Amino acid sequence: MTFPLRLSSEVAAARSDGAPIVALESTIITHGMPFPQNVETARLVEAEVRAHGATPATIAVMDRSIRIGLDEDELQALGQAKGAAKLSRADLAACLVTGGTGATTVAATMICARLAGIDTFATGGIGGVHRGGAESFDISADLSELAETAVTVVAAGAKAILDLPKTLEYLETRGVPVIAYGQDEFPAFWSRRSGLAAPLRMDSAAQIAAAHLMRGLLGLPGGQLVANPIPVEAEIPREDITPLIDTALAEAATAGIAAKAVTPFLLQRIFELSGGRSLAANIALVLANARLASAIAVEISRQRAKS
Repeated sequence: MTFPLRLSSEVAAARSDGAPIVALESTIITHGMPFPQNVETARLVEAEVRAHGATPATIAVMDRSIRIGLDEDELQALGQAKGAAKLSRADLAACLVTGGTGATTVAATMICARLAGIDTFATGGIGGVHRGGAESFDISADLSELAETAVTVVAAGAKAILDLPKTLEYLETRGVPVIAYGQDEFPAFWSRRSGLAAPLRMDSAAQIAAAHLMRGLLGLPGGQLVANPIPVEAEIPREDITPLIDTALAEAATAGIAAKAVTPFLLQRIFELSGGRSLAANIALVLANARLASAIAVEISRQRAKS
């Protein structure tokens, strides 16, 4: 059995040179928005990474291999794929051996990035403890992955449809550093404020990179969650988005929607209820996270070269 990792020529060259690389997930392409907007957005995010000094590595499973970096044909194929699996830790290996096409969630992207020697990963928002999780035990595998896999993840906090206090509590229990970038409050995806204090604050990419490298030096398992607030001009304030979230949650409960189907349903309904405003905010925050992740990746490469 051969190791199923396949690097694009761009990523392979960057890794050979010790140049900064930023991993990008692919569920935003297959489950986040329709074609061709999904591919256009993926290109925008990759361009943002390149513009800020790093190499983008969009990750997906195609043709029995983990693709670390997609060329234009592969990106187009993934953007138009029907029935692509939404892969996490539990089903990554199964998709590889059965020959399916799969998009990687936060957890699976972290695993694949670590296999490829990539330290930094930009996404939109992580999964977390779902509302009602105390009864349903519906907790995203993203949280346990952050406790186990040494990748620094840049996100706009956890998705606001989740139980944010319990999500932060779970991360604290598992020893995951939660670092708010440039503010003391944990951001709430579409909103800069959640009303919850962030456990840690850092104000520069250099600090975050140094913390990543120090964790490796100390032999600490797991990664870091960098909570990067959405840009001011793109945010939807809490008082505007909360009623829409409550409506979508009530509709999901009435329809009996559960497990992996919950998040896509809620995001689609909030898009509809907000008149498309939530999607515009989502794109803005992903681009902002790509910029910060690139700065962190550049700093990790620089500091590692000096040590």
